[in-house]
Amino acid sequence: MWFRNLVVYRAAGWQIPADQLEQALARQPLAACGAMDMDSRGWVAPKGEGAPLVHSAGGRMLIALGVEQKLLPASVIKQYAQKRAAEIERQQGFRPGRKQLREIRERVTEELLPRAFTRRRTTYAWIDPAGGWFAIDAANMAKADELLEMLRKTVDDLSLALVKTRFSPGGAMTGWLAADEPPGGFTIDRDCEMLAPGEEKATVRYLRHPLEPKEIQAHIEDGKQVTKLALTWNDRISFVLHENFQVKRLAFLDLLKEQAESQAESADELFDSDFAIMSGELARFVPDLVEALGGEQPA
Repeated sequence: MWFRNLVVYRAAGWQIPADQLEQALARQPLAACGAMDMDSRGWVAPKGEGAPLVHSAGGRMLIALGVEQKLLPASVIKQYAQKRAAEIERQQGFRPGRKQLREIRERVTEELLPRAFTRRRTTYAWIDPAGGWFAIDAANMAKADELLEMLRKTVDDLSLALVKTRFSPGGAMTGWLAADEPPGGFTIDRDCEMLAPGEEKATVRYLRHPLEPKEIQAHIEDGKQVTKLALTWNDRISFVLHENFQVKRLAFLDLLKEQAESQAESADELFDSDFAIMSGELARFVPDLVEALGGEQPA
């Protein structure tokens, strides 16, 4: 149950205790897609069926949005619609017009939906009321927005805002590489992406490759700016920081996972141990990363 990405929000003044949040989420549980529904969204238990919808430890909480989607590719709808249109053309002696084709596609979709397979995915969010942090394990903003939209429908007076730092992540990362000096507690790893301004958007990517200071400096002097940089925090968490302050490829080092495993005797206990250790690490890592970027912008 280890996060792999972070989209970080400021949750200043979070006043919703776990039991109250549990009651709110219980009003919007995930339900299976209906015969004519393309998708369904609702809250699920992070620990698995039958467990609470809010998993908490050490004052921090974990919630999970479940999404069930019908698998009905546009190419399949098009294939059936074309076959139906050809049959109608033979019957009426001329090709269907635009309006008729649109109606054919709609009818085909209605007929195929009840037979479509479904898939389910889960997006997790971590809440640290004491620190005032809210982070979503999402690889893109669309999934983060999806969870936030559902949470705002579920919880009244929700106050969350994307964290904005005093220094832009792109500018700060470029400065770290230019000076060959990362902020305290962080080390620079071997993955990096640099982008040149202008229409051509010339891009240089390093993948598991030493970042030679002279070579990097030449790119910076050419006007390129860092858009992604692999870093490690305190020899405990490795990650890739993006210019929009999204954290990806988040990896808790083996020592932490071994510690969690040593404290657990069952899968149930392992989940508890994983969350407790991950939660404690995130509570220290997120503020350190924000501080490395100059702290937060004033509201």
